[in-house]
Amino acid sequence: MTGTETITETILDRLVAFPSVCGQSNTDMIDWIAAHLAALGARVRRIPGDRPDAFSLFASVGPDIPGGIVLSAHSDVVPAAGQAWSSDPFVLTKRDDRLYGRGTSDMKGFLACMLTAAGKAAARPLVRPLHLAISHDEELGCLGVRSLLAALKTDAGMRGAAGCIIGEPTEMAVAVAHKGKIAFRIVCRGEAAHSADPFRGTNAIVLAAQMIGRLTDLQDHIRLTEPHDTRFAVPFSTVQAGLIEGGTALNIVPDLCVATAEMRLIPGQDGSASLAWLDAAARRVEAEAGRGTIRIDIVNAYPGLDGRADTEICALGLRAAGRNAPGVIDFGTEAGLFAQQLGLPCIVCGPGSIGRAHKADEYITTRELAQGDRFLDGVLDRLRR
Repeated sequence: MTGTETITETILDRLVAFPSVCGQSNTDMIDWIAAHLAALGARVRRIPGDRPDAFSLFASVGPDIPGGIVLSAHSDVVPAAGQAWSSDPFVLTKRDDRLYGRGTSDMKGFLACMLTAAGKAAARPLVRPLHLAISHDEELGCLGVRSLLAALKTDAGMRGAAGCIIGEPTEMAVAVAHKGKIAFRIVCRGEAAHSADPFRGTNAIVLAAQMIGRLTDLQDHIRLTEPHDTRFAVPFSTVQAGLIEGGTALNIVPDLCVATAEMRLIPGQDGSASLAWLDAAARRVEAEAGRGTIRIDIVNAYPGLDGRADTEICALGLRAAGRNAPGVIDFGTEAGLFAQQLGLPCIVCGPGSIGRAHKADEYITTRELAQGDRFLDGVLDRLRR
């Protein structure tokens, strides 16, 4: 960095320096943000997560009354280990108009814009409060936000809030819908035997292979029987296996194999019918094998977002972003949980591109950060009248 940076770029430089990798401690980062906001006069709450070294944060600027608007970001980033970075991923590096660093697009760029907006809000009186919600472990399946939302259910200042803006990188498009997700394991147990006589055992890998074939059948069933949502590029729910693990040695009939799979669900679908279909398929595979068991374990789930265009927060987002109409996004966010748990109208809109997220040499441009700042200036204008 050169010393000629904007306030937001300077804040982003500090945020990137915290290696807040999902599943690891984010305490130092949350402490720094809390101190930064407290110095502005914000009302700050540190909210413990489900593990001792993880925290969320909720802060409010402006009058201590119900209502206002919530800005939401997650503090965690995906790991950079094993990726071929051109520079240190935890040192913000500027090359031309690009700012490289882990989390610059996803989503410390928007978080930096949030903190800049908090400073502007503290400098000029607001009629309604600005709320900042910062979670942890979003990259592990929206885990950390759940304890945050549980704490906010009893927060008097959240009553009557106009809505929530989740600043995931959408290139400043305004999204009102995205798919939900269910991650699950298909646990296949057989019976070990020497491979010289494999018929004495039950091969768990074979059971798993048959179940993966049933996933293909389930996808056909979903496409033919469930409603379609033509707003999405893939207008139906999807299912696929992403991981498989089984066996200990080539000369041992394996007694355990686990396939990990997911469903991406169009808004309005909860996946229960598909899980029941898959469980019935598992019972048929067990019956055909004669031996062995198959169990389906839910690992994690979060709901889709199915917002409306006729809300104050959507109208505000469109006006502030200079867009004519809202759309949808293909990736999941915490928005569905904000809507489900708090009843808040939500939009997803933020600077940067999801296409750069989770990759080596992730970056955001100075122009995109400036767009994020102007967007939140529009939000603050609404809170001043």
